[in-house]
This record gives sequence, C-alpha cells and structure tokens, in this order.
Amino acid sequence: MRIGNDNADEFEINVVSLIDVLLTLLMFFVLTTTFVQQGHMKVSLPQASDAASAPSKDELVVVVDKEGHFFVANNRVLGDDEATLKRAIEAVAGSDHERPVLLRADGMTPHQAVVTAMDALGQLGFTRLSIATAPPAGAVAQ
Repeated sequence: MRIGNDNADEFEINVVSLIDVLLTLLMFFVLTTTFVQQGHMKVSLPQASDAASAPSKDELVVVVDKEGHFFVANNRVLGDDEATLKRAIEAVAGSDHERPVLLRADGMTPHQAVVTAMDALGQLGFTRLSIATAPPAGAVAQ
C-alpha cells in the first residue's frame, strides 16, 4: 500500500513555446499585409511615349493654373471651391458622364487644387480621366 501523493502518472503539455510561435506568426502576417483602398475614379496614368496624342473633339478639358484657379472648356470658373467647380463642369458637360476628361495642371499648381478637381470629377461620375503631361525640357524628339 502506498501512502502519499500519487502524481507520477499525470501528463502535462507545455504550450508556452507554441503561443510564442503563434504570436510571432501573427505579427509577421499583420506587418506584411498590404491594405489596398480602391478608388471610385479610374485614372489613366501618363505614358512615356514619343508620339503626342491628339485631343478628341468631345473631350472636356479642365485646366488648373499655377495659382489654383480652375478653367472648364476655356472659361474661368468664378470661385476656387469644389461646389462651384462642379456646377461649372455640369453646365458644360451636361449629363454625359462617359465623356473623356483631360486634366491639365501647371507644374507649379498646388497639389490640393489638382486633388479638388479630380474629386469633383469623381463625384459627378466621370470615369475616363486623363492627366496631361509634357516631355522633359531636355528631351530630344526623334
């Protein structure tokens, strides 16, 4: 007969190292995950090419000068806020939101003015937006 504590038959699993490995994997996946935000406006990024594209006749041209003033179809927009710009675009484009839009901005334009123009176009439902670019000053035409 045995008198005393009979703990020799108990089996114990040590999970501390398993928890360490799982937390390390969790941190790895959290830090390497990319968070993508999809925009509502499709933008045609400028392409580097030798040939210049000719503007189409039905293209809506929105110009932003270096002071941040807006021009829609060569007409100055009286006001630099987004609501005024949206009214001017609607007056020129009407309900044709499938119309291609060319955004021309001066190189010294404040970034906020360009973003305001893009945001106004996106809120009105324009999806075919192109941004005008110019070749570098030292580029040689072939």
